[in-house]
Amino acid sequence: MKDFILKWYPIIIAFACLLYSVGLGLTGRTEEAQYSAHWPGTILLFTIAINQIRRL
Repeated sequence: MKDFILKWYPIIIAFACLLYSVGLGLTGRTEEAQYSAHWPGTILLFTIAINQIRRL
């Protein structure tokens, strides 16, 4: 279980942020939803960058 979490935690966090953004949009808070919609992509891009740096 620990290996699974260590491997997939960025995707789990990004998915949680996506659900948060969708929830905000459904409740009518569109400005907040648009702001938080960028979080999943940013989290995944930083994860890729960090993994690339670790390989060097």
